[in-house]
Amino acid sequence: MRASEFLRRADTGFLFTLALIAGAIWAFVTLASEMAEGDTHAFDEAILTAMRVPGDLSDPIGPGWLEVMMRDATALGGVGVLTFVVCAAAGWMWLRQDGRSAIYLVAATGLGMLLSPLFKTLFDRPRPDLVPHDTMVSTASFPSGHSLMAAVTWLTLAAIVARGVEERALKAYVIALAIVITLAVGVSRVYLGVHWPTDVLAGWCLGGAWATGAATLASWLAGRGRIEHAKLEPGEAARNP
Repeated sequence: MRASEFLRRADTGFLFTLALIAGAIWAFVTLASEMAEGDTHAFDEAILTAMRVPGDLSDPIGPGWLEVMMRDATALGGVGVLTFVVCAAAGWMWLRQDGRSAIYLVAATGLGMLLSPLFKTLFDRPRPDLVPHDTMVSTASFPSGHSLMAAVTWLTLAAIVARGVEERALKAYVIALAIVITLAVGVSRVYLGVHWPTDVLAGWCLGGAWATGAATLASWLAGRGRIEHAKLEPGEAARNP
């Protein structure tokens, strides 16, 4: 099929999705290139120091409770929490006889999480040494694994859940909640001094691209009966295979 024919047949929503994924990947590649050349250092340093008390880089800005909240927020992008969330959601889908959606969720998020160690090994960027780290770290810096995995997991899960909700307000709420969690995780990584801002931006871009692709594929599979449609009531999928 020629490109012109493909564009005529494709609907606007699908083309927008492709453009969104392509834009996110382009942004990631651009950030990676600029980072490798050292062109992001001034920007990274300015943002990182802006989150510290002037004259005392060991002290994050804001009251003590804000630092506690940031530590809690960063856990929402950790492997342990995300694994628990995915397993809990997949278990719920399985019990409501939506087994193929459960398998898809585990596969989509699990494979997406593997992007983090892959690209960390590839770029091997050192962690920020400008400020003290307020939490334990043991891997390379670029891209932010917490930001990437949060985007992959929360956005993919939200898209699958929203697919089974008819009310537009509820769909918007589910998606917005996932976006807020993803943003909070990324901001917390910079606030705690364990990532450069461009690490987080890159993680968001790559994770967002993956989640968008996973959500689009889930809709396509559901439309063709390859996975159960989330709008089915418990037990209906089994009665109508």
